[in-house]
Amino acid sequence: MKPLLIIYNPHAGSGQAEKQLPDIEAYLTKNGLDYVLKITGRPKDVRNLVTQSELNHYSAVIGAGGDGTLFEVVNALMRVRPEQRLPLGVLPVGTGNAFSRELGLKPSDWKKAIDIIQRNNPKPVDVGKVQTSDQQYYFINIVGIGLVVNIGQTTQKIKKLGPVSYSLAALWETMRIKPNRVKISIDGELIEDNLVFVEIANSRYTGTSFKIAPDAQIDDGFLDIILLKPIARWRILNLFPTIYSGRHIEHPEIETHRGKTITLTTTEPMPLMPDGEFIGHTPATITCESQALQLLSI
Repeated sequence: MKPLLIIYNPHAGSGQAEKQLPDIEAYLTKNGLDYVLKITGRPKDVRNLVTQSELNHYSAVIGAGGDGTLFEVVNALMRVRPEQRLPLGVLPVGTGNAFSRELGLKPSDWKKAIDIIQRNNPKPVDVGKVQTSDQQYYFINIVGIGLVVNIGQTTQKIKKLGPVSYSLAALWETMRIKPNRVKISIDGELIEDNLVFVEIANSRYTGTSFKIAPDAQIDDGFLDIILLKPIARWRILNLFPTIYSGRHIEHPEIETHRGKTITLTTTEPMPLMPDGEFIGHTPATITCESQALQLLSI
């Protein structure tokens, strides 16, 4: 069998990934997995490491890091012709690792991740595509505007606190909520409203353990859209704990939809946050690329 191509970000998890690498390599060897390890220095290096590799020499590409590393690996693979795309594997050693929850993995649950990779069980999954006025990129987890972006920006500032950083940032930013006028077209159906945030989700989780889109499925050919309407601060404090279980969608201020093509237009350009990264602004068109990748799965 051909070796795995592992794209490893030693800076993930505030540097914890570098400390874990010897143990990870030992476990890979113990399990008889042949691999080529490529270390990335910066997130943008990831795409080059993938695209400049002779992919036909490998059996799969493994994104080892956080959601940002996985985002870059996905974008590299989506720029390869479909017949040349290798299966994608996930090795969570970052702070967030929200997407890995779809595989039943928690942050740093790397042994279980390697066990999944070893099974070599690829399944087709959807990928989201974002088109702005001057950029095109892909996401596998989620893309949002509004409060969720503010939370992400604050999380970056305190991420050394570990997995709890996202929850702390969310509590802080919910006390400073500000609705924005947003026009959303979902498969041609127009919605215009003042909204606190818009999340367009391919998978269920964001920020490690927030079940933001509880009904999302990564292989159904649809994206789930979650809208938060204007809400009193005391109400959002009641809503906040329910995001862990996904019961927030039962609140009257939350509206959910499902679609294949979504356009976002705002009065002023608003930053977009795909998979925890900050890339591009509205207006934007987001589409579901049905079963565009193979994911090494359970």
